[in-house]
Amino acid sequence: MNYWLVKSEPFKYSWDQFVKDKVTFWDGVRNYQARNNLKGMKKGDKVLFYHSNEGLAVVGLATVAKEHYQDPTTPDPNWVVVDLKPVKAFKVPVTLAQMKTEKRLADLSLIRQGRLSVCDVTKEQFDVIMEMGGME
Repeated sequence: MNYWLVKSEPFKYSWDQFVKDKVTFWDGVRNYQARNNLKGMKKGDKVLFYHSNEGLAVVGLATVAKEHYQDPTTPDPNWVVVDLKPVKAFKVPVTLAQMKTEKRLADLSLIRQGRLSVCDVTKEQFDVIMEMGGME
């Protein structure tokens, strides 16, 4: 089992829209490190859904429903997508400010590489964020 964090601007694609859609392919990734993270995702992996720019908080838990395949929004074979499925909204959104003050999250990719849209998360970091969000 691996753990990940994906970022989306809520005005472009919000948690609420994700829940309505029931499943979505995660497209638009045009950074090689983020793309490699998509390629590393396995069916059943857990994914934290983060609202970027507005909100700046982890708001939900998702799961990988289908492993990487060619991004249908581009003919360029360098880019891939995965299918994600929402699991549950966080009881309490976990803000970036809160994560920055939590010592156990000092090495979190979201903090170290703020512009990366698909980040890996350790099991320990995942557990801390779940706890902070009331998702024990």
